[in-house]
Amino acid sequence: QLQLVESGGGLVQFGGSLRLSCTASGFTLDNYAIVWFRQAPGKEREGVSCISRFTSTTDYADSVKGRFTISRDNVKNTVYLQMNSLKPEDTAVYYCAARRFYCSRSATEYNYWGQGTQVTVSS
Repeated sequence: QLQLVESGGGLVQFGGSLRLSCTASGFTLDNYAIVWFRQAPGKEREGVSCISRFTSTTDYADSVKGRFTISRDNVKNTVYLQMNSLKPEDTAVYYCAARRFYCSRSATEYNYWGQGTQVTVSS
């Protein structure tokens, strides 16, 4: 069964840090671009960051640039999202998703999705 599992979410204070993990089972991530989306209650889903398969090119939403870092460890079959200087507006359910090779900003182009992990930042 092809599956993505997120972990690492939780409750953190303003200015704190969390590291999210997205681990694949049933397939290897090294041929896939991995994106992190987030969705807060009452808001539209937002693309946060993406890392491509080739050259590990990365992309970030303006709202997280300079605070979040995406990386991949193909040996562990895992992609990470290091989140620093967290703000209450970062509160959301964070999802990772995978598609072949290249990043896309369209959520409909991703084939595999995780179940999501809740991130809550208190003020």
